Amino acid sequence: MRCHYLVEICLDGEQWNDGLLATIRERVHMEAERKAMQLQGDASPMSNLPSHEKITYRVGNKMICCLDGARIGIQYETSYAGEPCELFHCVLESKSFLEKMTVLEHTVPFFLPIRDAENDYLSSNAMKFIDHIGELLQSYVDRREQVRLMKELYGNQITELYFSLPYHMIEFVLTNFDCKITVSLRYADLVSTLPSGVSVFVWPIQQTKKLRTGMVPAHRKENGASGNQSIPARLVHAEDALRSMSLPEAFAEVVLNMPQALKEIFPEQDS
Repeated sequence: MRCHYLVEICLDGEQWNDGLLATIRERVHMEAERKAMQLQGDASPMSNLPSHEKITYRVGNKMICCLDGARIGIQYETSYAGEPCELFHCVLESKSFLEKMTVLEHTVPFFLPIRDAENDYLSSNAMKFIDHIGELLQSYVDRREQVRLMKELYGNQITELYFSLPYHMIEFVLTNFDCKITVSLRYADLVSTLPSGVSVFVWPIQQTKKLRTGMVPAHRKENGASGNQSIPARLVHAEDALRSMSLPEAFAEVVLNMPQALKEIFPEQDS
């Protein structure tokens, strides 16, 4: 999608509203009707009207423009930590000003629910649909870039990293301590950038040591069952950090406080 324009108008939050979107829709349909009359050789006064000036409206990370064929184009700019990332676009069309708009084409990743948003919002509130898609895209890029930066900075301390395509489920294991620490993150929805469901467990230090060296714990019974099965402990300080900070920031905080946390959890064992 290309927005060829002569004028760019930057709008604040209040200026971007249903009334403006209705004006844009009316503009593209009038332009389409004027061109259709010209092609048919219609001599009506409307066919001789000059074409509308090409205008693009910028609202936050969105650029909205009028396209030929009674279409409206939306270009979404995404970023992370102030640096630009990908551009995405979505093109809407409708048969007439009075009919609902539909999604004609888009570059939204297939695992983000644009069709659900179309069914939920586009027929009743096109402005909400446009804004929601922008939130979905920016939040997806934000979660993805958090994972990328965490891997870049601390990849040597992370193993078994798993994540869903939209990055709304993330799991990994920390191995920089003489124990095993498992981290599981779940996001409430696809527009969240901080996880709502967080669990961090540390497996007993001595048990991990023995498993690594092949030693059998002294309390193990002859039949192979453990008489005093060790269980993992929660790392509350790590869970709190992951709920309130971005992944790279939380990772640094967790690692910094890990030695003291392990001493408190396993006071009888060497950390």
